[in-house]
Amino acid sequence: MQDVDLLYLVLYGACPLHATRELEDIEEDHFRLPPPHKVNPRAVKRRGPRKQPKVIDDYLEESSAVHALFFPDQMTAVDPTKGGNDSMYFYPGRVWLDTDGNTIQAHGGGIMYDHKTARFYWYGENKDGPTYQARPKGTQRVDIIGVSCYSSKDLWSWTHEGIVLRGEPSNVIHDLYKSKVLERPKVIYNDRTEKYIMWMHIDDANYTKASVGVAVSSSPTGPFTYLYSFRPHGCESRDMTVFKDDDGMAYLFYSSRDNTELHVSPLTEDYLQITAAMKRILIRRHREAPAVFKHQGTYYMITSGCSGWAPNRALAHAAESIMGPWETLGNPCVGGNRFYRLTTFLSQSTFVLPLPGLSGAFIFMADRWSPSNLRDSRYVWLPLFVGGLADEPLDYSFGFPLWSRVSIYWHKKWRLPEDWKIANTANT
Repeated sequence: MQDVDLLYLVLYGACPLHATRELEDIEEDHFRLPPPHKVNPRAVKRRGPRKQPKVIDDYLEESSAVHALFFPDQMTAVDPTKGGNDSMYFYPGRVWLDTDGNTIQAHGGGIMYDHKTARFYWYGENKDGPTYQARPKGTQRVDIIGVSCYSSKDLWSWTHEGIVLRGEPSNVIHDLYKSKVLERPKVIYNDRTEKYIMWMHIDDANYTKASVGVAVSSSPTGPFTYLYSFRPHGCESRDMTVFKDDDGMAYLFYSSRDNTELHVSPLTEDYLQITAAMKRILIRRHREAPAVFKHQGTYYMITSGCSGWAPNRALAHAAESIMGPWETLGNPCVGGNRFYRLTTFLSQSTFVLPLPGLSGAFIFMADRWSPSNLRDSRYVWLPLFVGGLADEPLDYSFGFPLWSRVSIYWHKKWRLPEDWKIANTANT
């Protein structure tokens, strides 16, 4: 057996259940919030009352003490070049450095495991530029730099492979022109064509284009060639993701109709287009940021509410068929405190990664956005488990869903089980 295949079997083989028990411990996190910013009464009269709760306003303001509490400085950065007791620990919300000592820039991203190279590849938005507003009441943004790629064998120490899809600096009509929008890139491998296919949200500065974009490469580290953008089935498409099923079929999920619902559609065999089939799901639920995964034949999804850069309450959903119908299970967040649970630990979903070797265990990947300085946005990675009965009733009946509960457990620091680490490092 080739070393690559052996490594994959080790990574995805059986691992004792006791290895994850400490990750399923409910960890409380009680903190005292700093006093709120003082607001000039004249400013309130001029602007009108604020819509968000005051603590969220302060959290979003980079100069506030509340913001500093959840965005610790560079001194606490997770640094894979240093050994010691903190080695292999994830610290949600801290600065995360790559193997060159630079801050990882892979926002709104996802991870693909590549059998050929026996490595994980993390793709995401590079936001390492100045934050500005395109118009007075517009959303904060960074010019398109491109899609960054990082590789790893242990999911903790990441090597920068470069910008694999670059923004366009001069061609104003190009979809990737710097003042436009490229968000939420996801890459899947096509076994038939042996190509790596990237899907992403493409938009103009006013978010009126609302399309998906497609790029292709012969290597996981690029460069990717940008092909085109389009509106799937003629519908608006904003936050999106792609999911590759066990049988090789792949699907596009996207928020549509002013984010009031989600659509799901199979991709063609080459993953470069969508088929004619499409289902509307979670209608009138106002959900975005879909992250789809599968366990024991059931499809699951984590979504976010629609509140701009401000964090909100996540919801978990489940379906027997990927095309639906989809039912809502409730808030998956466990531990921390009520404030954390109502804000998805101050983050927004982007991807759910099967945790190698541990059935029913996953890594929940999310972004903690810093809208006034987007390059300083952080990553919140936490253990996610599927198991047990849901503890919230269905929204549209008095009954409870038959699906297993999805639980995202808060931990200030955590690491993958030692058994997995030993098996992984022994074969790399």
